[in-house]
Amino acid sequence: MATPSKTPPGADPKQLERTGTVREIGSQAVWSLSSCKPGFGVDQLRDDNLETYWQSDGSQPHLVNIQFRRRTTVKMLCIYADYKSDESYTPSKISVRVGNNFHDLQEIRQLEMVEPSGWIHISLLNQRTNKPISTFMIQIAVLANHQNGRDTHMRQIKVYTPVEESSIGKFPRCTTVDFMMYRTIR
Repeated sequence: MATPSKTPPGADPKQLERTGTVREIGSQAVWSLSSCKPGFGVDQLRDDNLETYWQSDGSQPHLVNIQFRRRTTVKMLCIYADYKSDESYTPSKISVRVGNNFHDLQEIRQLEMVEPSGWIHISLLNQRTNKPISTFMIQIAVLANHQNGRDTHMRQIKVYTPVEESSIGKFPRCTTVDFMMYRTIR
């Protein structure tokens, strides 16, 4: 029986933001967790520090709920996981669900990871239209951990929306840091 290959890391989300095609919108949402150890909650999950993490404290599935105030277009989720540091706390099976509220969530992706080390990119494109989904709520459920671990660690989660084209005119995308500093009109 062949051993499954390790989950390859994706690009650093900061590089994706620099291309000008996506924008991180996690700060526009209200985040909640099914459980957490004191000092290992939402603040650590969103602090841009890969050394800190959310640690669950309870039975599976472990849930991260991301709720927006209005219907929001979401293109991708990026989750940072590190098997070398977290071992049995590392998620091995994740479900992504979307909907208007807790009562109508629908699973749109299920992902199995093998010893991930780095950013995992989860596309949230509609299967039929190939366009980003529009939703009020995203739920990430950790269904299983490596080595049958009970609690889980997630180091970072980023939520991305596509950047809309300018309505003023068709200008080329600004991709260098120098151009991006001056790309908006005040």
